[in-house]
This record gives sequence, structure tokens and C-alpha cells, in this order.
Amino acid sequence: MKKIASILVILLTISNLAIVGQPFAEPPKTAEIKIKTSAICGMCKKRIERDLGVSKGIVNSNLDLKDKVVTITYNTKKTSPEKIKQVISKIGYDADEIIADQKSHDALPDCCQKTSTMHVD
Repeated sequence: MKKIASILVILLTISNLAIVGQPFAEPPKTAEIKIKTSAICGMCKKRIERDLGVSKGIVNSNLDLKDKVVTITYNTKKTSPEKIKQVISKIGYDADEIIADQKSHDALPDCCQKTSTMHVD
């Protein structure tokens, strides 16, 4: 009986050492960026937030329609500000200095295009 107990203690000690000796996975590093857009209405907000939400590396996004700025939290190992701006451009909206992809912009509803006047949703 003492042998079994001794063997269990040794095995538990070895397994604990193995676990403690392994480095823990580093949590993903996130950053926040604010990007000026050409969004106009609530439909624009929904579209941008939805499409960013399914984009690789995006943790969270929130578009403030008053100042037309989208605040994005993203995983720095999976994406970058440049890639995020390209995603917004491909949706059909300006993203800071990146002009909206023309084909995507033209496919937006009339009320969401840059030449449209702001309206209430």
C-alpha cells in the first residue's frame, strides 16, 4: 500500500512540474483605432459594423454617426490599420485617406452614397 501511495505522489509531482514548466499562452494583443468614414445613416452604420464584425482580427467596432468616426478594437497579430481601412473601402465607404472602392460605393443604396443628403432613419 505504501508503494502505491509513493508512486502516486511521484506521478502527481512530475505532472505538476510538467504543467508549471510550460509557458502560458500569451493573450492576444489588441489595439484601438479611430477611422473617419463617409457614412451617412443608420443603414451605413449597420453595414459597416456588420462587415467589420466578420472581418479577420476585428474584436469590436462602433460607428458614431455624428462625427462619422468608427472606433475599432482589433487583434494586432491578425490585422492592421491599413487592412481595416481597405475593408471599409471595399464596403463602399471612405476610410481616412483611402477612398471608397467605386464599384462597392455605386452598389450602396442611394441614401448611403456620398452625394446623398443626410436623412433620419
